[in-house]
Amino acid sequence: MHMADALISPVVGGTMWAATAGVAAYSIKKIQNDMDEKKIPLMGVMGAFVFAAQMINFSIPGTGSSGHLGGGMLLSVLLGPYAGFLTMASILLIQALFFADGGILAFGCNVFNLGFYTCFIAYPFIFKRFMRNGYTPGRIFSASMVSAILGLQMGAFSVVIETLLSGKTELPFGTFVLLMQPIHLAIGVVEGLVTAAIVTFVWKARPEIIEKAAIGEAIGSISIKKVLVGFGFVALITGGVFSWFASTHPDGLEWSMFKTAGKEELETPKGIHQTLSDIQNKIAFLPDYNFKAAEGKKEQSTGAEEAWPAVSGGTSISGLVGGAMTLVLAAVTGFLVSLFKRRNKTAGLHKIDSPGRGV
Repeated sequence: MHMADALISPVVGGTMWAATAGVAAYSIKKIQNDMDEKKIPLMGVMGAFVFAAQMINFSIPGTGSSGHLGGGMLLSVLLGPYAGFLTMASILLIQALFFADGGILAFGCNVFNLGFYTCFIAYPFIFKRFMRNGYTPGRIFSASMVSAILGLQMGAFSVVIETLLSGKTELPFGTFVLLMQPIHLAIGVVEGLVTAAIVTFVWKARPEIIEKAAIGEAIGSISIKKVLVGFGFVALITGGVFSWFASTHPDGLEWSMFKTAGKEELETPKGIHQTLSDIQNKIAFLPDYNFKAAEGKKEQSTGAEEAWPAVSGGTSISGLVGGAMTLVLAAVTGFLVSLFKRRNKTAGLHKIDSPGRGV
């Protein structure tokens, strides 16, 4: 569901940028309650893992379409909703700027669609309700499936609404929504299975991570070294090798657009759209997760069926570099929040210690 700039108007794009900035500011304020030195590397490693996982599109049988892990539910369960949302924003920012995956104008839409509904609706009102009577493998499975499916359904419907409000007549509401929702239902089932498997693994290895994230407490003295190493290793292998096995079929959004408008991409309008597209083309040094030269050759190919698996040095470099950049950005975000928390605490102590006026 990485929307391109051509799908939205400047008004919708600007509004969603403002909405996302507001949610991010709120998250920064709230995350100070459970931020400690262990959550910072966990945010970074989870960001790298989800970045790598999003590179792997899996085929949806019988459709000619594909999907990939969104990761919003996984991030919210392991990090809490606030850190999860900020980590998702870090992932999508790296993807948009350096890999041309998702537009710059559409960045707010993409963060909202993939991060807000999962972190602030599906997680607190669906996943946590399943866990009211305690964590068990069965409850984790049910909660992950239902929350992942509904979170993705809300995100997919939001894409349709955003194109409608942007006046994209090439994508009429009725046809577009009837294609977007079912295909993302199938994708949501796979995401739910993956989320359930990962959350169950972490719960058995370090249940305190999930339990403390749910109640908004810092990780504290719990050792999470094995979890960090495990996710880091999987992110490395996924981005560097498993990414070769990504499906060549169009993703759910592209597939729905093709079925609706007869093309997987809309023409980029002039003005701010073209300006931002030019900026993105200059900044993105690994567009579409490949070297620019390789990308050019790919565009010149005429009707040749793409090889699978696509063994590519450019793809491997993209996975490793992108994962590392996301790790750093997410960790720096956590560090800055932690620093802000300490400064506020110090300022509060100075205020208490300062002598009051006599009466």
